[in-house]
Amino acid sequence: MYVCLCNGVTSQVVADAVAAGASTTNAVARTCGAGADCGRCRRTLRRLIDAHYRPLTWAEPGR
Repeated sequence: MYVCLCNGVTSQVVADAVAAGASTTNAVARTCGAGADCGRCRRTLRRLIDAHYRPLTWAEPGR
C-alpha cells in the first residue's frame, strides 16, 4: 500500500526504514522520502513507527 503519494513510497519501504533504525518521522523522511513533501502521510508514518517499536499485544483490548 502506498503511504506517501508525493514520493511513491510504500508501507514496506517505510517498514524497512524503521527496521533499519528510523524511529521518527524526520528520520523516515531522510531515509526514504516519505513525509518529506506535503506531510499528509506523517500521521500514518507515526503509526507504522509505533507499531514497530510497540507491537499490539492480546492484553490490550480496543487497541
